[in-house]
Amino acid sequence: MSTATDEAYESYYVPADSKLPIFASLGIFLTVFGMGNILIDMTAGAEHSIGAYIMMVGGLVLGSTLFFWFKTVIEENHAKMYSNQLNRSFVWGMSWFIFSEVMFFAAFFGTLFYVRVFVIDWIGGVGDRGPSNMLWPDYTPEWPLLNTPDPEQFPGAHKPMGWFGLPLANTILLMTSSFTVTMAHHGIKEGNRKKIINWLALTVALGVAFLICQVLEYYEAYAHLGLTLDSGIYGTTFFMLTGFHGAHVTLGTFMLAVMLGRAIKGHFTADDCFGFEAAAWYWHFVDVVWVGLFLFVYILGS
Repeated sequence: MSTATDEAYESYYVPADSKLPIFASLGIFLTVFGMGNILIDMTAGAEHSIGAYIMMVGGLVLGSTLFFWFKTVIEENHAKMYSNQLNRSFVWGMSWFIFSEVMFFAAFFGTLFYVRVFVIDWIGGVGDRGPSNMLWPDYTPEWPLLNTPDPEQFPGAHKPMGWFGLPLANTILLMTSSFTVTMAHHGIKEGNRKKIINWLALTVALGVAFLICQVLEYYEAYAHLGLTLDSGIYGTTFFMLTGFHGAHVTLGTFMLAVMLGRAIKGHFTADDCFGFEAAAWYWHFVDVVWVGLFLFVYILGS
């Protein structure tokens, strides 16, 4: 005879053994290894790098793995295999993932703060490290650092990347995309399939437009401003922060594109849409990071 206590328990679905995590780890390793080789070959002045091919293979392995992994999760969800407890674990998992991303970018913003507030002045002879200015008498402690301590090895940029133009356009694009993805969420809650698809398609288009503008911005930096990875600490912090953010925008756009495909198939309902909500959380996080970048890298760094 069942009791109230027995009814309080839920079945907890445990997936079968899978090799997908191994392939995902392999894809990540190849991608990062390839990127590292590209940077090393760029520093050495090589015209071609095998790292580009390794990175493409890694990206293909990772992308294929994620496709089959997400496909499996979607099928399990539609088969009603997930309990409320397991759904809560998805929420906590995504929450901790975004928190880890916050710490990831906090380290880079911390680096920028440390360089601007302390290192620039120290090298210029300010504070307890005064004698260091004897090594570089022509160095001027200022930010953005265009006149580097060793201009022969690390020639500084001709001029900084200003906030007006493409950076401002990208800010408008991402802020608008936060609104459009929110409207798509309202469409899910209202059960309005057309509203979901239209607003989500616009969000994906805005993400693609942002990436196109960033490519144009990088071309402008390299071709006309002399702002490269070799142009001292200003160049490296600029490309480190904006480059990793661009990678996150790429991932977020891909996630939203997958959600758009699911929306077209009619997958989401008001009480079963965490896949979309997780992608939207990630997208809002990417937008917030860009606001910080626009303020500290472009406005205060130009």
